[in-house]
Amino acid sequence: MKIASIAACALATLAWAPLAQAADAGEDLIKTSGCVACHAIDKKLVGPAYKDVAAKYKGDKAAEARLIEKVKKGGTGVWGQMPMPPNTQVKDEDIVTMVRWILKL
Repeated sequence: MKIASIAACALATLAWAPLAQAADAGEDLIKTSGCVACHAIDKKLVGPAYKDVAAKYKGDKAAEARLIEKVKKGGTGVWGQMPMPPNTQVKDEDIVTMVRWILKL
């Protein structure tokens, strides 16, 4: 019985590992891409807090695509007049990973 319980726990842990890695990847990419110079998870810096972004777009099915474009091309006006510069140096797949991480907060 103990072996079965241990095996079940081990399998459950392995099943969740890719999700944890994806979550870590989003946060890691945000840090290495320089986003933390203007954004933080839970407080406004120059730009909005990531938790505020997630709350604003909760339930909006089109939000992911719009935010991906905003991160790529930059913009102004949604969170005030401070412009967000375009992030042309960040790979498209990395932007997708980061936006998905933000929206899950």
